[in-house]
Amino acid sequence: MRRAAPDVDADRTPQDRGDRRCYRRGMRPAAALAKLRATCLALPDVTERPSHGMPAWFVGKTQFAVFSNDHHGDGRVALVCAAPDGMQAMLVDSDPDVYYVPPYVGHRGWVGVRLDKDLAWPQVASILESAHASRAKPPGARGARPRPRSGEPPQTRASRSRARRRRARRTRA
Repeated sequence: MRRAAPDVDADRTPQDRGDRRCYRRGMRPAAALAKLRATCLALPDVTERPSHGMPAWFVGKTQFAVFSNDHHGDGRVALVCAAPDGMQAMLVDSDPDVYYVPPYVGHRGWVGVRLDKDLAWPQVASILESAHASRAKPPGARGARPRPRSGEPPQTRASRSRARRRRARRTRA
């Protein structure tokens, strides 16, 4: 039977060990994830499931937030979430140490919020609520199809295809 090696680093801090996930002032990943989970699941119609190996939250089938812990070795414990128009630039300009433009989704207006920095939790909750509201569909919009004009029969997929082919033939002639 193998014995475990004694933990020589037990009394050292993450910074002393050279650990990239050093938590100087902000939350540790487990505490941040627990708070994010509680805040997100308190919002209406929200589900949690993994996305690309990280916990993510969806409103309906649309993702609005994801937890990021040292993504590709960037050393950040962060929330990456959707943002309404103009909010990303406003937040990043206001405090670039806390807010950043995340890779992959930043060009779509998403914003990264560093949880390993000193940031009041009500502010994080407010950003999450804005993200949820920006991605949630209005109640009447779910599954609604445009109504046909009065006197017209409702269109099926086949009748739309036939109409498209007719229009194409007219333009060729």
